[in-house]
Amino acid sequence: QVQLVESGGGSVQPGGSLRLSCAASRGIFSDRSMGWYRQAPGKQRELVASISSGDNTYYVDAVKGRFTISRDNAKNTVWLQMNTLNPEDTAVYYCNAVYAWQRLNWGQGTQVTVSS
Repeated sequence: QVQLVESGGGSVQPGGSLRLSCAASRGIFSDRSMGWYRQAPGKQRELVASISSGDNTYYVDAVKGRFTISRDNAKNTVWLQMNTLNPEDTAVYYCNAVYAWQRLNWGQGTQVTVSS
């Protein structure tokens, strides 16, 4: 069973930056559009950024211009560079496939807390 492991979260002040990483236990990314999702307390999990197998990217309006998603299939890794963080970005962040039929078991996620 392929495992997804997210890392790189932490506590930062508003305006700060973090880089999240998502590693798979074996190569599964190359043929999948991968996304970063987040779930804030009391809210549903939402897709915030995605990258296709052809490196086309999508961002939800709330993070556009501040977040950058990238991937390296050879390293089985997807990253999310997050800049100019604000308290509304506070959530647990997860990675997974974009399309439901390609989705894997959800990992533990990584907590991002933005607070002064």
